[in-house]
Amino acid sequence: MRIRNFISALILLAAGCQPAHPPDFAAVFDGTGGRWVDLTHAFSEESIFWPTAQGFRHERVAYGITEGGWFYANNNFSLSEHGGTHFDAPIHFAEGGHHAHEVPLERLLGPAAVVDVRDRVHPDYQVSVEDLQGWEARHGPIPTGAILLFQTGWGDGWPDPPLVLGTDLKGAEAVPELHFPGIHPETARWLVENRDVAAIGIDTPSLDYGQSATFESHRILFAENIPAFENVAHLDKLPEWGSFVVALPMKIQGGSGGPLRIVAFLPH
Repeated sequence: MRIRNFISALILLAAGCQPAHPPDFAAVFDGTGGRWVDLTHAFSEESIFWPTAQGFRHERVAYGITEGGWFYANNNFSLSEHGGTHFDAPIHFAEGGHHAHEVPLERLLGPAAVVDVRDRVHPDYQVSVEDLQGWEARHGPIPTGAILLFQTGWGDGWPDPPLVLGTDLKGAEAVPELHFPGIHPETARWLVENRDVAAIGIDTPSLDYGQSATFESHRILFAENIPAFENVAHLDKLPEWGSFVVALPMKIQGGSGGPLRIVAFLPH
C-alpha cells in the first residue's frame, strides 16, 4: 500500500496536483517497495563521445599516504558536455532554450514509457510514429509528464565505438561514417503536436540517427524546451510502463548539457 501511495503521489504531482495524504517514501529507499536500476554508463577513457568532441580525461593528483600518516586521493577530470551517458539542454539546438542550470526538476523525473524497437532496428533506423502508436495500443496514450525512453539495443555494444558509432575513426572524417539509430523528425513533430512529455531519452549517442546532417529531431524537440538523455544504459531492465526515472545532470551554469546520472525505480 505504501508504494501505491507513492506512485499515486508521483502521478498527481506530475499533473500539478497535491495528494490528499503525504505518501510513505520510506519504501522507495529501504528496499521494501521496489528496486533501483542504474541507467548510466560509468565515465572513463573508454567512454564514447562524438568523434569531434573532447573525450573523458582523468588525471591523478594524489593517491596514497600523506606525510601526516592518513590516506588521501584526489583527481582532475575534463570532458565535453556531450559524451558518455549525458544530458542535452534545449539550448544545445534551440536559441533561447533552457540552459543546463535552467531545466526544471519536473522535466528530469517522472514515470517512464519505454518504447522497444529492438526487433526491427538496423544501423540507420529511425523510430517512427507507428512505433509510438504500437506502444499506445498496449498502454494507452503516453501520459503528460512522462519520460519517454527509446530502446534500440545499441547500448549493448558499449564501449566499442564500431558497434555504437558505426566507425572507429576520430575527428571530422568520422562524421560521414556514423551509423546508429535515432528518432525520425516526423516522430518528434508528432510528439510535440500531440503529447506533452517531460523529456526524451535513447540508448544511442544522439536523438538523430547517425547519418543526420541537419539534426531536425533535436531542433523540433528543443524548440519546445524538451530536454534529452543520450547513451542511456540498461533499458532492457525496465518494463514498457510502470517504472519511474530520476535523471540528474551536472548543473552547469550556462551549459548546453553535461554528464548525467540517471536511475529508475521499479516498484514491486
